[in-house]
Amino acid sequence: MKANSILLSAAFAAMALSANGESFKFDMTKSQPAYSDATGYGYEVGGVPEKNSTKPFYFSVKVPDGNYRVTVKLGSAKRAANTTVRAEDRRLFVEPVNTKKKEFKTYTFTVSKRSPQITPEINGSKIVKIKPGEKAPDCRDWDDRLTLEFNGTAPAVQSIEIVSDTTATTLFLCGNSTVTDQRHEPYASWGQMVTRWFTPEVSVCNVAESGLTASSFLAQNRLDKILSMMKPGDYVIVEFGHNDEKEKNPGAGPWFNYTFALKKYIDQVRAKGGNIIFCTPTARRRFENGKNKNTHGDYPAAMKLVAEKCNVPLIDLNEKVTTLYETLGESDSKKTLVHYAMGTFPGQKKELADNTHFSTYGAYEVAKIVVQGLKDNNISGLTKSLKDFTSFSPSSPDDYNSFVWPWSLMVDTEKPDGN
Repeated sequence: MKANSILLSAAFAAMALSANGESFKFDMTKSQPAYSDATGYGYEVGGVPEKNSTKPFYFSVKVPDGNYRVTVKLGSAKRAANTTVRAEDRRLFVEPVNTKKKEFKTYTFTVSKRSPQITPEINGSKIVKIKPGEKAPDCRDWDDRLTLEFNGTAPAVQSIEIVSDTTATTLFLCGNSTVTDQRHEPYASWGQMVTRWFTPEVSVCNVAESGLTASSFLAQNRLDKILSMMKPGDYVIVEFGHNDEKEKNPGAGPWFNYTFALKKYIDQVRAKGGNIIFCTPTARRRFENGKNKNTHGDYPAAMKLVAEKCNVPLIDLNEKVTTLYETLGESDSKKTLVHYAMGTFPGQKKELADNTHFSTYGAYEVAKIVVQGLKDNNISGLTKSLKDFTSFSPSSPDDYNSFVWPWSLMVDTEKPDGN
């Protein structure tokens, strides 16, 4: 009977795919298969959950590039549940939801899915030159499917509906390791947290990657990928600086190569009818005499000058994150970054003491700074679609002890590229 149920479910999904390739609905109270290319949907990572399991699970559906409106009905008729919903590489959409037995709650959000192919070609570019780590089996941002992660102390899902959405405003993110969807615990970025505060009318497409500069992002055709997907009225946020500082090639430095590259972003985004926003590079944690030192030299000033000359809205993350660190103090500011004692994670043989890359708590706080920055700049095309957000100040951060983030199954304590 179970095998027949799986076959019937597979047949139904195949019919939906052949009909329009854009609409799926799954009854998660019934048996579903492990993912395969043949079915085009199913459980991944931890495999098919055992009956009555309370462990995290992943479910994927093969879809073309684009935005997808996802509706999930959470809860169980048999038990109380606690469920967190994330997508692709740990993008946060639904914070922990508690449901009583026979209590159900429904949430809708929009997920951006992409592959390296650039269609139509832009500037002669056919493909994004993604890095080796982005091709790994546990990387979910550049593959051919949309993946949902259901986590929590006892996750429970009644149904999943996925529908293509061509009307949502897309917010594209350009940047480095402080912006990208970090694939593994315990690292995180503000780009994979900012999704939390947008209604389904906004989709976030995070094209950032660890180790990139403003110039190497362009050289890898990542902006071309954005331009191929962009609609008039969409938005692009640009944050670089951490890795640009290390460039030694002719013209390197804040006042030539860096500013020249920033101007390219402005011109090409605006030529396609998009709206561009700058973020100065997030501050590193480096305390001296009770104050956090600026490690970025003239890069924040250079970005500010380009923004002023070209009338680009700017969010000063370097200043705001500095305020966050100094508010928390030299010791407690470690909680915003990847500082963990040896043995905290499986196979971790040394202490983690990273003063650049954010912990999940730190990434969450910085994402709030970005959202507040959108409000401060009156970016109404985005702020009209915020939810559960009033205001945020880095001088009044959230209590670390009240922050809840269930660990994903993907853990790697190797430091991301870049610094």
